[in-house]
Amino acid sequence: MAKKKENNEVCSFCGRPMPNMFSGMDGSLICCECIEAGHMLVAKMPKKTDKDDTFANEPLPTPRAIKEFLDQYVIGQETAKRFLSVAVYNHYKRVLQSADEDGVEIEKSNILLVGSTGTGKTLLARTIAKMLKVPFAIVDATALTQAGYVGEDVESLLVRLLQDADYDLIKAQRGIVFIDEIDKIARKSENPSITRDVSGEGVQQGLLKLLEGSIVNVPPQGGRKHPEQEFIHVDTKNILFICGGAFDGIERKIAQRMNTQVVGFDAQHKAAKLDKDNLLQYVAPQDLKSFGLIPEIIGRLPVLTYLEPLDKVALRNILTEPKNALVKQYAKLLKMDNVALSFEPEMLDYIVDKAFENKLGARGLRGLMEMVMTDLMFEMPDNKDANAAHAFTVTKQYAMEKIEKADLHQLQQAL
Repeated sequence: MAKKKENNEVCSFCGRPMPNMFSGMDGSLICCECIEAGHMLVAKMPKKTDKDDTFANEPLPTPRAIKEFLDQYVIGQETAKRFLSVAVYNHYKRVLQSADEDGVEIEKSNILLVGSTGTGKTLLARTIAKMLKVPFAIVDATALTQAGYVGEDVESLLVRLLQDADYDLIKAQRGIVFIDEIDKIARKSENPSITRDVSGEGVQQGLLKLLEGSIVNVPPQGGRKHPEQEFIHVDTKNILFICGGAFDGIERKIAQRMNTQVVGFDAQHKAAKLDKDNLLQYVAPQDLKSFGLIPEIIGRLPVLTYLEPLDKVALRNILTEPKNALVKQYAKLLKMDNVALSFEPEMLDYIVDKAFENKLGARGLRGLMEMVMTDLMFEMPDNKDANAAHAFTVTKQYAMEKIEKADLHQLQQAL
């Protein structure tokens, strides 16, 4: 403890002999005047407030700027990108708004993306977080269970976000959480269950408080393994939740609803206008309810949009056009080994055909390219001459030989 000293000693800070000085563990002394001066200096320092966030030094990008940034990384999906850009812009305007006297309170604009696997749901969310430089967490909803059961509690969503923010609470409370496979927690029937639906309706009920905005007690190291730890109190009112799911089979629900609406003399004309190859574009909240999402959680995901299935043209563009296109990634990898890599156009068309025929989506393109490139990347580092550049062109024949040896069925199951 600090002890008072006699006036025969001097202050270690100002050098004056003063009465009633306090000593530290190392024997240093400080007088009361220096303590008061230090207190006044600390009081004048700017304090960190809720407004100290990512956007303090630069303006919030407009919806058009957000979409233009998404265009550099995501091919197609124009409708989804426009919905996302507006929703994200409005959300962060709400976060940065000052207290108004008119009493108008802007509600959260959480987002639900419906689209088959490999269409870019996760990529869209990750790219927006990258642009805004906010903490971002991806969570798989299939691992979530009700509290007290084996699995992860809904609060674990926020643990991942805190980890990405280096446990900076203010930054984490401005972040984005992407909940993937949201369709896997649909309840088993449309009627409320009289028994516990541990990984279905029960999880949806647990997500309600997070999506709407409330103060949640988050165990930083996991609640069951470390029950003695102190909780972190996280306010979710400014966290943007983006949910995504394939909703496999929801097209039947949409078709049933659309058919019931086209009744009467104009029925045939309206039915002819429907795009039966892409029924997801007609998705509506009632279809999600029929699929198994509870009305309360649908209401907390007000922005609903869809992702279009990828055709061959889109898959071909995904291989070559984005900033982080697969072709550019492999070329850069081999450039580090002093190898100039190129791809025959027919080879890329062959990869696209295989991905489209087997319904592998954009994610399957990476798997197919790995099948083709693995042997090449294994051999090239040893065969190169350190003082001379080499060139290699991947042909269609080379790709066919590698893919025919592989098991595409195993790749389908992995995706």
